[in-house]
Amino acid sequence: MSKSRRLITAAALAIPVALLLSACAGGSDSAGSDGSSSAPVRIGVVGAGDPYWETYTEAAAAEGISVDIVDFTEYTQPNPALSAGELDLNQFQHIVYLATYNVASDDDLQPVGATAIYPLALYSTQYDDVADIPAGSTVVVPDDDSNQARGLLVLQSAGLIELADGGSIFSTVADVQPDSKVKVEALDAALTATSLPDVAAAIINNDFVADANLTFDDAIAKDDPSDPNAVPYVNIFAAKAADADNPTYKKLVEIYQNTQGVLDGAQEAAGGTAVFVTTPVADLQKALIDVEDDIRANQ
Repeated sequence: MSKSRRLITAAALAIPVALLLSACAGGSDSAGSDGSSSAPVRIGVVGAGDPYWETYTEAAAAEGISVDIVDFTEYTQPNPALSAGELDLNQFQHIVYLATYNVASDDDLQPVGATAIYPLALYSTQYDDVADIPAGSTVVVPDDDSNQARGLLVLQSAGLIELADGGSIFSTVADVQPDSKVKVEALDAALTATSLPDVAAAIINNDFVADANLTFDDAIAKDDPSDPNAVPYVNIFAAKAADADNPTYKKLVEIYQNTQGVLDGAQEAAGGTAVFVTTPVADLQKALIDVEDDIRANQ
């Protein structure tokens, strides 16, 4: 299961009533309005064992900010903990996941900075370049809702298809316009890789790439971070709405984005798939609003 699929699936699970945390972080009191840090800033993550979080904590300390990294084992936990004031920030999700949580929980958590996109990619055993794929040939995408839409957006960004109304996180194969260059079929995510001998190309979830004897470097197309349609899949730091402009939290985002040891460690943990981005917060917030509106309209 790819990172995006795990997050979307987690969003559909019931929010746990009892959180695993036993201590309260004190919410926005952890950082003063002038940016000074009077108590450790508690940041919730999934995978605190990754060594780069220690590098990050040391980099923050060098800037005078004390950070506690709080580990969670389930994606369903960090957002409720943030809402309850048991965290000051969390960093584990993309915009689509946050929007799904906000709508389901009637909450208003906000992105305060970007980290990376973990691309969903297109592979082929017949063609080395997207431009070489013949018109009228067949390309397959995963059939689960989140990855099908995202895969279709990758194909559109690569110039292989056009989607009705420009595409969205709810696009399906039915939205592929008839005059598109290729035909698109949806298959179970576990089967898209095994279909490669029979089709021109396939969108393959990251978890199945190695099983297909491929590497991430074999991808011929993937999410384009410069494409506005990719913004909903940008991973973020999130905070309570009241803390969206907290200068300490903004500084912590900058430390993540500008500390090479952190970026190198995050890249290693991601198996070389991360594409680091510095998407403006205003763009992240707009994408959140748009996705939330789309979710409500499709309920």
